[in-house]
Amino acid sequence: MTTLAANKPAYDGQALDLTGKSGARAFKNTLATVLITLAFVLAMIPLIWILWTVVSKGYHLLFDANWWSQSQRGITVRREGGGAYHAIMGTLIMGLITAVIAVPIAILGAIYLVEYGKGTRLARAVSFMIDILTGVPSIVAALFIYAVWITIFGFNRVGFAVSLSLVLLMLPVVLRSTEEMLKLVPDELREASYALGVPKWKTILKVVVPTAFGGIITGVMLGLARVMGETAPLLILVGYSKNINLNPFDGFMGALPTMINQDRTELALQPAADRVWAAALTLILLVLALNLLARLVARFSAVKSK
Repeated sequence: MTTLAANKPAYDGQALDLTGKSGARAFKNTLATVLITLAFVLAMIPLIWILWTVVSKGYHLLFDANWWSQSQRGITVRREGGGAYHAIMGTLIMGLITAVIAVPIAILGAIYLVEYGKGTRLARAVSFMIDILTGVPSIVAALFIYAVWITIFGFNRVGFAVSLSLVLLMLPVVLRSTEEMLKLVPDELREASYALGVPKWKTILKVVVPTAFGGIITGVMLGLARVMGETAPLLILVGYSKNINLNPFDGFMGALPTMINQDRTELALQPAADRVWAAALTLILLVLALNLLARLVARFSAVKSK
């Protein structure tokens, strides 16, 4: 005891302070905080500017019940009236078809890359092709579907062809986001399931996917937001119709991006300008509503911790 007491360092009754910062460290910390805050503010300025411009110029028509229940049939660019029902339904139908095709393929592809194909040549090839597909412009995807759907098979320009081209744009977004979410699932959960004798496919279905479900849904919504505002596939693969057409396999269809494109050349006319801004705001609200719905689904479907 005497030896330990003799070797114990003396601090003169004062506690050792390890929380203080030197002058240089405090300056660097403050500088980094200021720069990060400034970068955030600079990034928010154009976003707020765009939102304010669209909302201030487009909210008037959204309070009109006809905007949500009527089409633009018989309405010219110089005439007021009509609504966006045909465009809203066309956008939702083509987006739904795109999601039905792209989401299962993307999720299954991500599961293969993370759970089954680690380090294999096929997995590297798939990953490489997804990287290439990520950078494909929307007009190139539309031209590819045009060459296959119309030139080779001889089908007509319809809404379903647009959905096929949008699948090529949505697929890499959903697959990459799902892949990252699956990688974040702790390996301990998989190993605990295997230790209980649960087969791998059931572990993926009952443990891995539910754990990453919230992130997967977020990726799906990002993919939908990516494709619902595309205009090039609509211009190439289906004509714009002012009438209500709910059949994606027959005839031209309206959509919010092509409705905006229809009136944008006549922005000097107030009725056309009002419809352009209102359609843009409707598209933003539509994407926002889908994101809120996805968050609710993810919240109520998430795995509950005991």
